[in-house]
Amino acid sequence: MSKRVRKAIFPVGGLGVRFLPATKSVPKEMLPVVDKPLIQYAVEEARAAGIEDFIFVTGRGKSAIEDHFDRAPELERELRDRNKRGQLAAIDGLALEPGRFSYVRQQEPLGLGHAVWCAHALVGDEPVAVLLCDDMILGETPCLKQMVDAHERTGGNMIAVMDVAREHTKLYGILTPGREDGRLVEVKGLVEKPEPAKAASTLAIIGRYILQPKVFPLLGRHQRGAGNEIQLTDALAAMIGDGPFHGYRFEGTRFDCGDKAGFIEANVAYALRHPEIGRKVAAALGRLAVD
Repeated sequence: MSKRVRKAIFPVGGLGVRFLPATKSVPKEMLPVVDKPLIQYAVEEARAAGIEDFIFVTGRGKSAIEDHFDRAPELERELRDRNKRGQLAAIDGLALEPGRFSYVRQQEPLGLGHAVWCAHALVGDEPVAVLLCDDMILGETPCLKQMVDAHERTGGNMIAVMDVAREHTKLYGILTPGREDGRLVEVKGLVEKPEPAKAASTLAIIGRYILQPKVFPLLGRHQRGAGNEIQLTDALAAMIGDGPFHGYRFEGTRFDCGDKAGFIEANVAYALRHPEIGRKVAAALGRLAVD
């Protein structure tokens, strides 16, 4: 039986330039989808999967993330004094357990692989999850929970995957797939952002990973790949054949919140499911569609 996945890395050091000017002073990860910031959805997904230790790889200007997951005694007291029970409930339990969360700095923007490597000293000799909060996945069972359950059977490395249009392969890490077993796909090869004509498939890596600790020495070589960055995909490709390695076709709808249109789409989808405003939003969309 494989070791249980207890730790998760959240790479949140990016500059968020696609969302300027909104992200000039607000971390992209703190942009709200309806009434919660992107990073909170990722943390809640990790909690639902049984994650106990949370590692945030941050950069300059990201202190709002730390504050968000800290206690706010003055705010809590004010809400209690005003009998604002609904608002108090919304922040109750938001703070992470003391000693169970850490923040490390990615001092240079050298790519996702580098961001993951920055957490190596906090992971130790056990598997670790990686969640990119730009990728929101709406489903009945949280994506990472689906993967953790599957990983208990398979062990090894596991990455979330989905099919994309062939013209979009140059935007993703792409699999060379092998044998399939239900939602599991054997990984025979990985290439970062191949041109459509050269892509081995249209099966793309989405921002959820369960990685063996052997990935860290490979990332520690700091070899540059696509975009002159240290690519996580390149290190994963070097691990193929060294134990089980699967892609997992998750159940749910993925929204690319690193893109403005995808971010708006996510807001609409989550708003429609919101118990307080869902009907109002649906009615408003109907009126806008008519106009």
